[in-house]
Amino acid sequence: MSKEEKLESLVRSAPKKPGVYQYLDKDHRILYIGKAKNLRNRVASYFNADRTKSGKTRLMVSKINDIKYIITESELDALLLENSLIKKHQPRYNVMLKDDKTYPWICIKKERFPRVFKTRTLIKDGSEYFGPYASVKIMNTILDLVRKTYKLRTCSYHLSEGNIENGKFKRCLEFHIGNCKAPCEGLQSEEEYHMHIDEIRKIIKGDVNEVKKRLKEDIKSASENLAFEKAAELQSKVEAIEKFQVKSTVVNPSISNVDVFSLISDKDLSYVNYMKVNNGAIIQAHTIEIKQKLEESPSELLEIAIIEMRNRFSSQSKEVLVPFIPDVDLEGVQFHNPQRGDKKRLLELSERNAKYFMMERRKQEVKKDPQRHTIRILEGMKNDLRLNELPDHIECFDNSNIQGSSPAAACVVFKDAKPSKKDYRHYNIKTVKGPDDFASMEEVVHRRYKRLLEEGEPLPKLIIIDGGKGQLSSALKSLEVLGLRGKIPIIGIAKRLEEIFYPGDKYPLFLDKRSETLKVIQHLRNEAHRFGLKHHRNKRSSESIRSELEEIPGIGDSSIKELFEHFNSVKRIKEAALDELMVVLPPNRAKLVYDFFN
Repeated sequence: MSKEEKLESLVRSAPKKPGVYQYLDKDHRILYIGKAKNLRNRVASYFNADRTKSGKTRLMVSKINDIKYIITESELDALLLENSLIKKHQPRYNVMLKDDKTYPWICIKKERFPRVFKTRTLIKDGSEYFGPYASVKIMNTILDLVRKTYKLRTCSYHLSEGNIENGKFKRCLEFHIGNCKAPCEGLQSEEEYHMHIDEIRKIIKGDVNEVKKRLKEDIKSASENLAFEKAAELQSKVEAIEKFQVKSTVVNPSISNVDVFSLISDKDLSYVNYMKVNNGAIIQAHTIEIKQKLEESPSELLEIAIIEMRNRFSSQSKEVLVPFIPDVDLEGVQFHNPQRGDKKRLLELSERNAKYFMMERRKQEVKKDPQRHTIRILEGMKNDLRLNELPDHIECFDNSNIQGSSPAAACVVFKDAKPSKKDYRHYNIKTVKGPDDFASMEEVVHRRYKRLLEEGEPLPKLIIIDGGKGQLSSALKSLEVLGLRGKIPIIGIAKRLEEIFYPGDKYPLFLDKRSETLKVIQHLRNEAHRFGLKHHRNKRSSESIRSELEEIPGIGDSSIKELFEHFNSVKRIKEAALDELMVVLPPNRAKLVYDFFN
């Protein structure tokens, strides 16, 4: 039996049930692990021509030599099994969740008088662990509230009933400064201590409103019994909790026990932010980077992230806010895509966190691997501008004239998305009279590429014209005369709405205002404008200087040039003494200049 016949038989024999499939190569290595509601339909789709348009997918499918199936009771079971198998085997073609950190937990130690502290080590001794906390700031805020509100012990003494009765321990400094009630000497009852632990447990879970409500009831009761000192102590706890709520609440406090996910993508990388919200406060927050392998859809990436994060942070939330409804069913879980209100603001906050994480990763990438950063930008430009090759050499043209005087132009060059200033060129317009931007652009483009062809210099991979359809058409005429039309991609950018124009296309392209492609194009245009304007100003200044000196009878161009090279400005020439002028010019011409200005 041939390989094709074997695979066809394996696909036909796949069960029409939820489960997990594994693709193996000829050496029995796992290439890919996936989950499906219907295993047969899902696996068959990989061998369909429409499914294998992606080069990566075609390559992976060509390596498949065997297929294994694991049937599960439900799609949720399939998701969980897929997640654990991917972590165990780390197949080459599965998406990679980049996150190798260890996170801290809040521990309520299993003791007669439990301690509450942060730890990164989980010990299976019956203690309670809450977390993990991706945001240490959130965890420290909670612990700070616990320390300020409840006087818990921090010592590791074995506070058994016998040890306390025998007076084995002495109160420490924590008691004297008011941070502990000395249960080690029996000054605090076990019942009261555990009541505080119950409240702390609720605060950690985000149920601060319930704790606050009970404390207010106790304040009322203490006041009625004239126990004003106890009432004041309880009131200070309520104030501490309210202060914590103000610091941690981001939206309506009535939003309770909700998971929030957002997804943003950047070429072959995606970023998913997860937030757990209780009573309007974020009690968990984390962002992961996902490296795509087979051009997975946004829905597939979001599904992977949801299962991973909910497992990692032990979430039991019944409501999940998402940017779009994923193609997955989780028992007892409802997905919502809010369009307005507080929940919409939560989703936007999650997206901002994902974008911030992406930007931080990009900054790190620039420092650690600048070449990879450059390639990523160029690949983005190639895709956004529909080019056939990476635009690692770009040239941009801009015309300069003010009220029709001193027309000039500039050509700036970017290599690997960065300015190559040694290749910048100025052009004085020679064949055009008056302010004609279209004719000036035609002249400059022709001169630039005629020279490059004559000298055998490399041509750019992209030409950008600062202007709309008119300037673009003028540049195209020159390229056609030189036989370069169609050989070099060329676009125009209009200033007003940042429209990108293509030859022969009446509809402009609008790039995302935040895209790196548009930022590079804007940088090119601004450089061309700056460089051209600088040359234009120098040219006009030089012409105004020359015109003043040309008014002197008997003084020609050579004398003006010698004077300006020596004195650098008309002001110095005016102030020069006769003997100073005679250093540059013959006595008779020096006297003409001196007499004219004096």
